Parts: sequence; C-alpha cells; structure tokens
Amino acid sequence: MLMLQTLLSLAVALSPEEHLKRYDALMGPEKFEAVMVMVAHRDDDTTRTYQMKILKLGDDKVRIWFNAPASAKGQEMLRQGDNLWMYMPNIKKAVRLASRDNFQGGDFNNADVLRANLTKDFSVKLKDGAPPAGQVILDCAAKTPDASYDRIILWLDEKTSMPLKGEYYAASGKLLRSATFSDVKDFHGFKRPSRISMRNELATKRFSELAFVDYNLKVDPPPTKFVLDDLGR
Repeated sequence: MLMLQTLLSLAVALSPEEHLKRYDALMGPEKFEAVMVMVAHRDDDTTRTYQMKILKLGDDKVRIWFNAPASAKGQEMLRQGDNLWMYMPNIKKAVRLASRDNFQGGDFNNADVLRANLTKDFSVKLKDGAPPAGQVILDCAAKTPDASYDRIILWLDEKTSMPLKGEYYAASGKLLRSATFSDVKDFHGFKRPSRISMRNELATKRFSELAFVDYNLKVDPPPTKFVLDDLGR
C-alpha cells in the first residue's frame, strides 16, 4: 500500500517547468487590469506611497498610469516587448528605462512589475535539498540579459504553485532582495497573493510593499493602448 501511494504521488507531481508556468499564470495572467498601491520605506524611516493602475495584454505589453503622489501624477510606464519607457508629463516625452532599475525608486525593479513572465526569461530546476513539507523550491537561472535578476529562488505551495517567498540574486551570487507573498484574495473569481513585500538586502532598512486593491481578468484591452503615441492621452 505504501509503495502504491508513493507511485501515485510521483505520477501527479508537477515538473519544475510546470510549476513555473502555473506561477506565471497566477502572477502575470495573459490579460488583466488592476489597481495597485506601493509603499516604499526609505533609509531615513520616511515612506512614499504610489497609487497606480496597470493594464496587461499578452506576454509583452504592459502599461501603468500613476495617480499619486502629486509628483508622479500623470506619469506612465510602458512595456512593449523588451523595451521599457517612462512618460514624463512635464516634458511631454517618453524616456527609455532599464529592466533592472528601481521601480519608482523603491525596492522592486522595473522588470519585477512590468516583465512578470519567468518562463520566458529563466531556465528552471528543483533546488538541491529537501523542501519544507507541502512546498517546492524552484531554482531559476536567467537566460536573457533582460531578465529581472541573474538567479531567483522561489518557494511555492506544492499543490497550487502559489508563491510563498523568493530570493533574488546577482551574477556574483550576492543576495539583492528577498520577498514574501501573502494575503491571498479572491478577485472576481481569481485567487492570488494580494500583497508582496520586497526587502532590499543591500540596504536593510529599505523595503517596499505592493498591494493589489482590485484585479480583473475580464478585460479586452486594444493593442493601441500599448504604443508610444498613446502615452499621455
């Protein structure tokens, strides 16, 4: 009986690639519209709060509109393929961004928010060693320079592939950031973590919290929303 149970368990076990695809489907569905709030905690113990709307279409089209604070109101970010831009309303111009630059000066980087497809950017295997009970640990290595990091370690729920925590590394092996995923909510029938806390491991007083206020998959955004000429309109 024990042998049969073991065989059945192995038969339904997901591969690392399947877990990563399920992670992508949870954290960056093919199309959605969401309202987000990010609170960036600084070295001097001050905070800065950003309110924004995000729209996604396919694997490579993302647009963000910033509504607060006042200094960021009217700014927009656009991802189109491997290219990222920030629209600055004061100069009525879009400037290029790098994937690994800090997102609005916080502790996420631009790719964390605008390039949420790890399957495309990373090869994956199970991390060596036994994971905690009920979990699986993925070891993800970047296969493109546009990837958000050189290496990511993810702890996922074994049954649902829901993320629990993550570690994010440079090519040198230095730990840059660590994340916790929490407060799973049901958004119009779609369940995902509604809160991500990203801690800066190089400046340890710094961390940023990203919370999803609303998340809607029942949208059909036109491709014209993801072109440079539409920014600022």
